[in-house]
Amino acid sequence: MTAGGRAGGLAVGLAVGVAAAGWPAGPADAQASDRRCLLVLEHATHSAHTRVTDEIRNDYFGGDVRYRCRGQNVRMWTDSVASYQGQVVYFVGNFRFEDDKSRVTSDFGTYYKDNERWEARGNVVYTDKLDGSTLTGPMVDYFRGIRGTARTQREIFADQRPVLTVTVRDTLGRPEAPYLVVADRIRMKGDTEMWAGGRVTIDRSDLAGRSDSLALDTGDRGSGVLIGQASIFRPAADSFRLSGRQIDLALQRKQLTYITGRDSAMLTGRDLDLDAATIGLDLEAQKVVQTLAWGLGPGRPVARADEYEIRADSLAIDTPEESLRELRAFRQAWVGFKPDTLGGDRDYVAGDTVTAAFADDSAGGGGKPALRSLDSRGSARSFYRLAPAPGTAGASPMSYNRADRILLTLTGTDSLKVQKVQMFGTVDGIQLNPEPVRPDTARRDTTGAARRPRSR
Repeated sequence: MTAGGRAGGLAVGLAVGVAAAGWPAGPADAQASDRRCLLVLEHATHSAHTRVTDEIRNDYFGGDVRYRCRGQNVRMWTDSVASYQGQVVYFVGNFRFEDDKSRVTSDFGTYYKDNERWEARGNVVYTDKLDGSTLTGPMVDYFRGIRGTARTQREIFADQRPVLTVTVRDTLGRPEAPYLVVADRIRMKGDTEMWAGGRVTIDRSDLAGRSDSLALDTGDRGSGVLIGQASIFRPAADSFRLSGRQIDLALQRKQLTYITGRDSAMLTGRDLDLDAATIGLDLEAQKVVQTLAWGLGPGRPVARADEYEIRADSLAIDTPEESLRELRAFRQAWVGFKPDTLGGDRDYVAGDTVTAAFADDSAGGGGKPALRSLDSRGSARSFYRLAPAPGTAGASPMSYNRADRILLTLTGTDSLKVQKVQMFGTVDGIQLNPEPVRPDTARRDTTGAARRPRSR
């Protein structure tokens, strides 16, 4: 064993790693960072060496240790180093790693030459120098992309509930609120791909997501998916919550543009609740401008509000500026009003398609949009009860109609009422005017009015 004193300024390049053959450092690629690393010691206050064989030795350095990869823009800093045969190198205390794309700080670091892996342990902070995103946690493994190998892009793996902060910028490049992703484990590949698994949460000032796992690509594809007990919630005055077994995400510049809930999707919104096999939300400037829902059988869309229920094979709901304006129901469309308090029956309108139009929020009372008309086309049908006529003891006339088209005009806020009915094309129908039940004069009163005489 040999020991040395001061080893500072060893710019001569003491190599403690072995570079892959065929990659000489030259002026043309002096700043390249996509080759295997040949570690070169730049500075250390103290050094010691243990020779294993004539070709192999272990090296130890301490005191402001600085390394670089020969011919590359890759540098390391630490308090002390232990290098074992140039294959495994331990960086102990205040470890820092930096290359063209990444910066890593931690308590400890380890370099494995065989697969070009850098392990950071203890208070790890990984920073993406390209966009400013950060990954923090107790452990991070960093695999550098190596030209000419199966791994040409950098890969990052973090375990034990790491926290990923994803930066977001608008179309002018100005910073916006970041996304905060937390999971049991996170993996990233290249500049755009990311996976997370185990109790995944995604939070931002205007959005919150939950799922068992997450896959995300923020590149040209701009797509992502939440799988397993997935939900997206916006905690705002115009809030909504979309849930399903799977939620697909479409993004542009890391901004959500479309959200699709699949497999038993449920949407809870300010104006109505919606169940369907599939529900899609179209977003513009972070606002939902249209909602689509479709499905068959048990997954057939059903929309519910305080005063009505809508069913069909598919629904399209327009909400410009997130104000409900129009709802269109297609194929076997049916709109039913609040059930009768006595028998639970509903007035309804049905047809091949039904279009519901709504008034502005300000006219709806209580900040809710008011249903103002229902337009049924194709095998149109309607059933509704009219206000009781004077002197009929509360019995409501009932009307059932069929036509090519039926247009209902509605009024009221707390309780909807049919104001006008217009029918077009081939029209038929029936109206019943119930009368109060008259007592049967032929039947004896069993209350005691006509009692049998008592025997004497």
